[in-house]
Order: sequence, then C-alpha cells, then structure tokens
Amino acid sequence: MKIALKYGLLIPVVVVLWIVIVRLWLERGAGPRGQIISALLFNGATILAIFLGMKERKANLGGALSFKEGLKTGMGISLVYAISACLFFMIEYLVMGPKLLLSEAGPQTSALWQVAVMAYAGLFLGSLLFGLIYSTLIAFFLARRLGPDSTQII
Repeated sequence: MKIALKYGLLIPVVVVLWIVIVRLWLERGAGPRGQIISALLFNGATILAIFLGMKERKANLGGALSFKEGLKTGMGISLVYAISACLFFMIEYLVMGPKLLLSEAGPQTSALWQVAVMAYAGLFLGSLLFGLIYSTLIAFFLARRLGPDSTQII
C-alpha cells in the first residue's frame, strides 16, 4: 500500500503543477497544442510512476515479481492517482469556480453540474482504464518467467 501511495501521489503532483503553472499562472495550454502536451505529460507521468512502483515492488520481493503482483501494484497506483486527481479538481472547482471546466472544447448543452459529473467520472474511469493498460504492459515485461517444466500456477 505504501508503494501505491508513494507513486500514485506523484502523478497528481505533476497534474497540479501543470494546472497551476501553465493554466492558471501563465493562462495558456487551453488550446489543442496544450491539450496534446498535457495528455503526453500526464500519460508519461503515469507510465513512469507505474514502472517505478513495480520496480520497487520487485526489489521488495527479492526480484521475483509475478504478473499478478505487478498488475495489483500498477492498479493500486492508478487508483490512488484517480482518487487524488478527482479530489484536486473538485477542490479547484470549489475554490476557483468553473473557469477550467468551461475552458474545455465543446458546446455547453448540459447543465454545469452534469458537465462536472461527467468530467470527474471520465477522469476517474479513464485513469483506471489507462492504468490497467499500462500496468498490464509493464507487468508483462517486468514479471518473472517460468520455465517450460514448471508446475507452478500463477
């Protein structure tokens, strides 16, 4: 659990720094170019955090990380990230108002509370989905391999 907290909270730190520095302080990054950069930055931070978390877990287990343990570690990190990022944006919404929420592209055809709920649900579920994908791929490469004569069930 400590690994999930340690590396899962690193990703929201990147998100918070990006939002505070680029979006609020410099008032940039709302356009298509900024959205591409932020997507690359957030996904890169997620991949790096999951990779580093699995490497630490592997070291804690004496170099014998199973695929299942790797996947659990990665999903724990993703869950911490999803919850903490949603909390940050909820606090930001309560403090700053809908400024960031309304700056996103797309027509406003729904009530603001519906837009906010969909944004938070998308952030939470998207973080978990991409965390699952990244965790699966990283665990595949970091997990130990069993020999062909092994009778161990994974």
